Amino acid sequence: MLAFYRRLYPFKSVFTWLNHEHAPTKLFTHREFAFTLQGDVYLRYNSFANADELKKQVCSLNPTRFEIGPVYSARPRDKKTVRPAAFSPQLRELVFDIDMTDYDSIRTCCSGADICRHCWAFIAVAVRVLDRALRDQFGYRHLLWVYSGRRGIHLWISDREALELTDEQRRALVGWLTVIQGGKEMHKKVNVRQGAKPLPPSLASAYKTLEPVFHDLVLEDQNCFESEEGWEALLHLVPHPDITKDLRAIWEERPGRSSKRKWQDFEDAIAQKRRSPLPGLAAIKEDIVLQYTYPRLDAEVSKHRNHLLKAPFCVHPKTGRVCVPVDPRTVDRFDPASVPTVGQLLHELDSAAAPIADENGGAAGEHHSDWERTSLKPYVEFLDKHVKALLEETRKSKQKTDLSW
Repeated sequence: MLAFYRRLYPFKSVFTWLNHEHAPTKLFTHREFAFTLQGDVYLRYNSFANADELKKQVCSLNPTRFEIGPVYSARPRDKKTVRPAAFSPQLRELVFDIDMTDYDSIRTCCSGADICRHCWAFIAVAVRVLDRALRDQFGYRHLLWVYSGRRGIHLWISDREALELTDEQRRALVGWLTVIQGGKEMHKKVNVRQGAKPLPPSLASAYKTLEPVFHDLVLEDQNCFESEEGWEALLHLVPHPDITKDLRAIWEERPGRSSKRKWQDFEDAIAQKRRSPLPGLAAIKEDIVLQYTYPRLDAEVSKHRNHLLKAPFCVHPKTGRVCVPVDPRTVDRFDPASVPTVGQLLHELDSAAAPIADENGGAAGEHHSDWERTSLKPYVEFLDKHVKALLEETRKSKQKTDLSW
């Protein structure tokens, strides 16, 4: 890990992303960093003056990973010397966490910590829906999606309006976006309407994206209703006993019917019952599609400014994979298994041509750009492109402030 931190970790890119400027500001100097060391030793309330100081400390501690927290009213390293009332979180990116284990009840290809391209499709559609909702409904522009290194994905929103959200505002925003609610004992987890009223406009828009995904992913790829356990889970979501009784009889008699055929049976049953006075039949189908495909958010991660989240480009200790940025426009083609591991990157570095020596015999540019000679390059460049937009917005904001005088 030490070689990775010394030669490959893009400290300057991460610094500029957090700081929004090239010269250090409180967005970085008052930012909390937490380190996890070998033996599960956990060090909180670290802060640094610049990227070089952060790199020096990381290389000294050689942590298994490190996390990023909020910007405090005082420097976190001075926490013990300031009054408790004078030390509180002030600013924080709005963050989201989507974990594959929350889909264990519906995915059929993997379970637990395992993940493959098939079940990654659940994460991919969650990214597409959430990314669009946050841009269209809230106007956020600076969204950075980062693969967690194993079985999930994180989102960091760096817009100034997002940084300034209070905990109460974060809870309200997450509550608005949360559709799947309830524990394992609760069958129906979607309750987003009153009676049989139409879906709210925001969810109606998401539904248009999710319905074709439901057919491709849930019915065909995952074949979620093939087993008795799978089809019983579906029947639990149908509140009309006569429909469930008829469908159960058909499926018990012909258990080999595919999920696609079973869904057709369900749609046929609804079509027949529409001639009777049963309310909300169309709503039942919509709610089932949402339950199986809508993003499953870990709401607690997003609600509080003082929550810590693993830094981009850290290495997952179990898989060795780097937590790389993901482009939401191509998330459907993203393959977790193709993400570079720390061992692979160091091997690439050793195999690459040595950097040109300077006139004193040392390696030119030290190790600042060694990532350019590895498969980490496109991911760092993606972050740098994201950072460029942040820098431009900061420049325009300062220019606007100067003109107002």
